[in-house]
Amino acid sequence: MSDDKDTAQAAGEQQANQNPIAINGLYTKDMSFEAPNTPEIFGKMQNAEPKIGVSVDVNASRLNENTFESTLQLRVEAKVGDDTAFLLELTYSGNFTVNVPQEHLEPALLIECPRILFPFARNIVCDATRDGGFPPLMLQPIDFVNMYQQRVAQARAAQEAAGEEEASE
Repeated sequence: MSDDKDTAQAAGEQQANQNPIAINGLYTKDMSFEAPNTPEIFGKMQNAEPKIGVSVDVNASRLNENTFESTLQLRVEAKVGDDTAFLLELTYSGNFTVNVPQEHLEPALLIECPRILFPFARNIVCDATRDGGFPPLMLQPIDFVNMYQQRVAQARAAQEAAGEEEASE
């Protein structure tokens, strides 16, 4: 019996080592929900739909050789006119073992890991807005590839600007 257990454990470890991305854990790192203008805002919402703004950011950090924390940060603000209906800030993270070549590491951490995190974070946002007394907010899918490409383009532009500054001095 012990041999079967050892064999199964070794097979599981081997499979985790072969997967490009293995999930070690997912967790809410920080969350805040504020509804500063309740209950008055509910009356205002009878006459006007709230304008909802969503901002998204992703980050990653190395924990050890092949283990990383990838973080998805969401900020959702609903306003009716100048009044804030609610403000939700969520930092949702995952601990991942990533086995990809070095040139694919950053895209794996800033595209693929956030894709894994997003459905869980979206569910938290939906539940928090509903539990806060508002209609449940279902966030639309996020194009993490486009976010990554914009980040790379901004970094290149900043590098080029820094290089031009040095050349002009």
